[in-house]
Amino acid sequence: MKSYPSLERDLRKLISTKAGVIINPERLAELGRDKWFASALPKIAVAPGNAKEVAVVLGYANKHGIPVTTRGAGHGYVGGCVPVRGGILMSMHRMSRIREINGEDFVAVVEPNVITGVLQTQVQEKGLFYPPDPQSYKDCSLGGNIATNAGGPRCLKYGVTRPYVLGLQVALADGTLVRVGGRTHKNKTGFDLVGMFVGSEGMLGVITEATLRLLPLPPARVTLSAGFGSMQDAAAAVQAIFKAGYLPCAMEVADSFTLQSARNPHKNLKGTFIPPGKAHLLVELDGQKASVLSEGKALKALLTKNKALEVELATSPERCERMWALRRAFSASLKATGLTKLNEDIAVPRGRLVDLITFAEKLQKQTGFPIACFGHAGDGNIHVNVMVSKEQQAKRPKEIEGVLDALFTQVIKWGGAITGEHGIGLAKKRWWNEATSSELRDLHTRIKKALDPKDILNPGKFV
Repeated sequence: MKSYPSLERDLRKLISTKAGVIINPERLAELGRDKWFASALPKIAVAPGNAKEVAVVLGYANKHGIPVTTRGAGHGYVGGCVPVRGGILMSMHRMSRIREINGEDFVAVVEPNVITGVLQTQVQEKGLFYPPDPQSYKDCSLGGNIATNAGGPRCLKYGVTRPYVLGLQVALADGTLVRVGGRTHKNKTGFDLVGMFVGSEGMLGVITEATLRLLPLPPARVTLSAGFGSMQDAAAAVQAIFKAGYLPCAMEVADSFTLQSARNPHKNLKGTFIPPGKAHLLVELDGQKASVLSEGKALKALLTKNKALEVELATSPERCERMWALRRAFSASLKATGLTKLNEDIAVPRGRLVDLITFAEKLQKQTGFPIACFGHAGDGNIHVNVMVSKEQQAKRPKEIEGVLDALFTQVIKWGGAITGEHGIGLAKKRWWNEATSSELRDLHTRIKKALDPKDILNPGKFV
């Protein structure tokens, strides 16, 4: 980036409040990273308060060829919002208003930095339901969810973020503000431009407003927690559930290493059912009270028939949440081992779940690095965590890279994806070429050049 001595002065003219331009080095360092390992220092940061301010900053940056990296709540896991080429860091933290929750149209209109869990709570109070549920829902922003097409446990029944985005207001690289989609639940007016921006990781435009689809709130839920003697048995039980004609709301699995880390006495999981065995399966159903109770009892019998060592059935919201507390504690429990968790959110075709578990166990034996697997069993999106010490990171980086290479190569060979929900960012950039064809990469490049010819939006990433 060229040097612009007047950058701070110019940006202060474009942002309406003094707090909207950030030059404090400590604050810049904080904004220059997410939950992954990489960080970079932007030249300056801005915090626009509305769509117009986003647009004018982009117009200014585009005119002068200044990189702009957009940051939401900063809870990504792949370095997607790290400003690797410096420039302007656009923090959306001032744009956190829920503009509308409409129970007649079944839509919510939000600014990009609304926290996912906040929206879920407010729509639930009105008898409505916003299904996408990343595990960091209490901290992550809806703009970030849209930028990565985030998933979560309920994807099995309800799908990822994309089906719930009806319309967007987006600021393009040249400062143009454009609305795509709308507030109707069906809309085939032109190309699916909403879908183009969802999952674009901030490289095609900056989301300034989203119109989201809501559903009626299911009145009841039941949760089942089961222990198995092996991950293969748990994976086979998943297939048995599908073959019996059930479509749970969520179906989560965890292996022995993950379970054992949660069993450590220092963990605060009092009152949580931690099943026996070397694998854990968590299944949730939602719907009408009578039907989910009946199906819950039937599923308990089915799991017992399919080698479950013990099955607990929760029918009250409080007991269901206690079971989910275990699932939500897995990541923190693994970190508490003192090892660094290299979290790879790969996805394989559903029929490859047992193959993936077997491959991960084989890879662990071959390399000596513990591998903890947990995640979304129902849709094949398993978080494969390679556990390494700080000493190993320093002295054996090539061996660690070799483990990841072997994992991604096998996943791609099966027709899987190197990321199911976190995105490419910086963390997966190394495997982008292996995971995609030259024709597909060229198509990405052409779209990027059409919308951002000067490459100012989140540059230095995979396109």
